[in-house]
Amino acid sequence: MSDKVNRTRRWVLLGGAAAIATGFAIREYRLIPQDYAGAQMDVTEAYQQARSGDILLVDIRTPREWRATGVGEGAHLLDMRREDFVQALEQLTGGNQEAPVALICARGVRSARLSNQLSVAGFTNIIDVPEGMLGSAAGPGWVRAGLPIQSYKEDT
Repeated sequence: MSDKVNRTRRWVLLGGAAAIATGFAIREYRLIPQDYAGAQMDVTEAYQQARSGDILLVDIRTPREWRATGVGEGAHLLDMRREDFVQALEQLTGGNQEAPVALICARGVRSARLSNQLSVAGFTNIIDVPEGMLGSAAGPGWVRAGLPIQSYKEDT
């Protein structure tokens, strides 16, 4: 093979390897939760407090995720991708931005990020559930903890 073909092949391989490495780096970054300086609670406490009415537990995952794993008993469903998420949350809290609201997602990444955003938006009592439904470094998560799960119904 000519020297030019070898150089071209080398650059193509290096470019492909760089693209793959960048993809993995971005994926890993997206899986690292932001630090959240506010309150946190484990899934068992979140379940107990939601059941007693002491907190509003909000599952911020997507309908696809709700269908796949079910929904933690006592959780209100509010897809975080909604453009009117803040307004919908205010409706759930009756307009009370001081109401205790616990956020849960799959593994605690999105709930931490959204907890920070909601704090900036004026909510003063946001609680992150960093274990999530599926578990994380913070703990086993709702499903593996054996907490009650309900099937997702489209009209919920």
